[in-house]
Amino acid sequence: MKYEKLFSKGQIGNLQLKNRIVMPAMGTGFASSTGEASDEIIRYYEERAKGGCGLIITEITRIDDETGVGMSNQLSVTSGRHIQRLVRLADAIHRHDAKVFVQLHHPGRETYGRLLDGKQIVAPSPIACKVIGEVPRELTTAECEAMVKKFVKGAVIAKTAGIDGVEIHAAHGYLVNQFISPYTNKRTDKYGGDFFNRMRFVTEIIQGIRFACGPKFPISVRISADEFIEGGLTLKDTVKIARYLESIGIDAINVSCGTYESGYTIIEPACMPEGWKKDLAKTIKANVKIPVIAVNNIKHPEVAEALLEERVCDFVGIGRGHLADPEWGNKAKYGKEDQLRKCIGCMNCFKIANAGRPIECTVNPLIGREEFLGDDKLIRNGNGRAVAVIGGGPGGMQAAYVLAKRGYKVVLFEKEASLGGTLNIADKPPYKKLITELIETMAAQLKALDVEVRLKTEATIETIKKLNPYGVILAVGGKPIIPNLPGMDRPNVHTAEDVLSGKIVLKDRNIAIIGGGVTGLETAEVLAKDNKVAVIEMMNEVGASLYPSVRALLLKRLNEAGVEIVTGHSLDSIKEEEIVMRVTTTAFETSRKADTVVLAIGVKARKEIVDEFEEAFDKVTSVGDACKPGLIGDAIKEANDKAFVF
Repeated sequence: MKYEKLFSKGQIGNLQLKNRIVMPAMGTGFASSTGEASDEIIRYYEERAKGGCGLIITEITRIDDETGVGMSNQLSVTSGRHIQRLVRLADAIHRHDAKVFVQLHHPGRETYGRLLDGKQIVAPSPIACKVIGEVPRELTTAECEAMVKKFVKGAVIAKTAGIDGVEIHAAHGYLVNQFISPYTNKRTDKYGGDFFNRMRFVTEIIQGIRFACGPKFPISVRISADEFIEGGLTLKDTVKIARYLESIGIDAINVSCGTYESGYTIIEPACMPEGWKKDLAKTIKANVKIPVIAVNNIKHPEVAEALLEERVCDFVGIGRGHLADPEWGNKAKYGKEDQLRKCIGCMNCFKIANAGRPIECTVNPLIGREEFLGDDKLIRNGNGRAVAVIGGGPGGMQAAYVLAKRGYKVVLFEKEASLGGTLNIADKPPYKKLITELIETMAAQLKALDVEVRLKTEATIETIKKLNPYGVILAVGGKPIIPNLPGMDRPNVHTAEDVLSGKIVLKDRNIAIIGGGVTGLETAEVLAKDNKVAVIEMMNEVGASLYPSVRALLLKRLNEAGVEIVTGHSLDSIKEEEIVMRVTTTAFETSRKADTVVLAIGVKARKEIVDEFEEAFDKVTSVGDACKPGLIGDAIKEANDKAFVF
């Protein structure tokens, strides 16, 4: 498919862009501890520029070291010492005919005192964010005036370094947004009160940047078109804001939505459809003449093209899509959409970042590690030697992919009729279509590299020996844990794997699902359509490994479906029409009616298979659940890294 709108040239101010693809700001944690652009973050951004992105907007970039820390290892423009490395960043992006803006950011009340060395966080008014839970100190009028100058200084540093423009982050409930919104601004000085006073802070920043950087230096402002909180900004308010910002001379508006208190609207989990908020940007665009950039939870190039055709926006923001695949643009442009790894909406990237670590991506094991694991670092010494990969799940497919790029003759054995392994189970619950697409994408990548795939083939030692392989990679997955408890051998006991795979069909049953992890909860959602379902979990909460918004939305759906959640209880035994449990804290025995039991308490490694192959072959490596049970991303990352050095 040709994407004529997507790959047409665009303009922001006097700056011409080669296409309509924008990578919006996303915090990474890849910068140095002093806020300079590290080799890792430069390579990270360069890969996206090389991959076909027209404009890259850096992560939230700090303008204030005292109260403006938004995350660890955050890119900064607080000092002249940051210029040298920003020059290298700009040069790396420019050599691929892409442009770069620095996003000027201050978190205000949406940060933690621990990131400020214990100092109290600050905001326009002393109103705590319900997510953060810390009451901020109200900035004085003089401090507001000084903060404006810090934004301007950041812009000057960026321009001096050869950066093409700046974006003021006035969205997502951060400091500038806090001044604009009546929900967070209760001030009585010149920075609070009526519309124009609430707009004064951002107005002074824009006017200061114009004065210091000149009329031709592009300025974009990112806004939340709807805060989705009672008493906050609505679309009617932000249309007025957008028109006002245009009137004072900005060059583009970047439309997003939400704040921390309506978080899932900012960073959507898999259950939110593509383009669900397009009316926000479309309304803003209809009311201004300057270009509109907009994020819309875009996964597929055809959706991006359609949004441009519908005049929803002038530029499409592809955020997590660029985390999942840095070649998003080029694969769309050159007809390789089948090999485009799409974001699956699992939210693992932000879950990792919230824990204080650099971001990771479930489907892209190279993110932030391109500098030492990129294609140019591969040792291509396969020389056509045979390597057997046993198991066609995510780990096996990733290992085969890397080994084939290294020049090995890879033969992948899969006992089932199709590739995917556990992904063929993980894609069965609702809103998991992107998991199915991941299987298809990884299969297409193997086909493009001429990997030999033998489906419906049990990989025995005798079969593998016939290949005379240089080595063997075991990606055979794990096996469901069946606890040694009374009643486990009853015919009314099944595994979640059997249920999700369709081997067991349950209807009009009273089901107890043992295990409140991701698999247990998703199995409950599947079964709740035709059965009465309860989830039994020994810990005090269910879905602990899920990102908060994913967990909240899943639990909401389970509640609406009538699923009962029982925490703090462990299974003791299974009877014909009931299960016996023990209260975790007291060991008190209790029971409940259940004519069917579904086990979802995890998997264990297939140590016996690993031992068998290690005895038969000199060079054997195991990856994924065959080695250590984990998530999809764990299997892909481990397989990638082991295949890199195999």
